[in-house]
Formats: sequence, C-alpha cells, structure tokens
Amino acid sequence: MNKKLLAALLMSTALLTTACGDDEPHEEDVDVEGCEHLAEGPSTAVNATLTGTPPSVSNDHRRYDISLVDGAGGRRGSVSFAAAEATDYVLYLSADVPVVITDASGAAVEIEESAKSSESCTDIKGRHVVPLSVGTFTFTFGPTTAASVNLVIEEASHEGHEH
Repeated sequence: MNKKLLAALLMSTALLTTACGDDEPHEEDVDVEGCEHLAEGPSTAVNATLTGTPPSVSNDHRRYDISLVDGAGGRRGSVSFAAAEATDYVLYLSADVPVVITDASGAAVEIEESAKSSESCTDIKGRHVVPLSVGTFTFTFGPTTAASVNLVIEEASHEGHEH
C-alpha cells in the first residue's frame, strides 16, 4: 500500500513540475519568434523621418521594413513605439544599424543588452533588449550606409502570446 501511495505521490509531483515548469521564457524561444517574423513577415513598409512626428511601429508580430533618409553622417530616421505594458522588449534588426531609444521627454533609455547575432538564426543582425515603461518611445536608427532596416519587436516575457 505504501509503495502505491509513494508512486502516486511521485507521479503527481512530476506532473505538477512539468505542467508548471519554468515560468521564465527561454531566450531562444523569443529569438525564434523574432527570427520567424524577420524572415517571413507579415510586413509593413514605413518611411522613417528626421523631423516631425515619426510613424509608429508596434509589437504586433510583424516586420516593419523601415526606409531611412539621408541625414548627417549617413542614412538615418526615427519611428515611434507605444509600449502598452511595462516590460523588457527585444528589438530584432535585419542589419547592424545603430539604434538610440528616447522617451517622450527626449531622455535616452538605456539598452540593457545588445548583440549582433543570435544562435537561433542568421537573419538577426541586431538584437537589443530594452526595459520600457508604459508610454511612447522614439527609436532612431543610424547613421548608416544602409538604405533600410527591418525591425521586429517582441516582448521578452512572451506571456499570453497569440499569433
């Protein structure tokens, strides 16, 4: 009888451990998602600006094909992003293009982590993790010689993900 109870307890514990698992998402899972959208889209064309209100981009599981404009020192341009949730966001870029992030008051937002590649795929040429509060932010790309850059934004937590 004790062996049966012990076996049942061990099985229950194993099932609970498997079901609950690690609540933290694995970095590779988010990179796979970012890579998929960089490669396959869906995509939206966006013309970045140097002045005025920049066009908006979102973390809506799409690739934004951002055309840059001639500016000081090369091609550059800005887009805006409205963060609906205070969390870490991952910016995936198709080219190694500098990016600066500022908040609504123009203050620089520090990028927590940057890489020029990912083990998940070769399409990722820039990977930037940035903690954002709720609000609107400006992403400014360049200067660069590239005429455009593709951008995918994913929440690092990736909770509640739906396509």
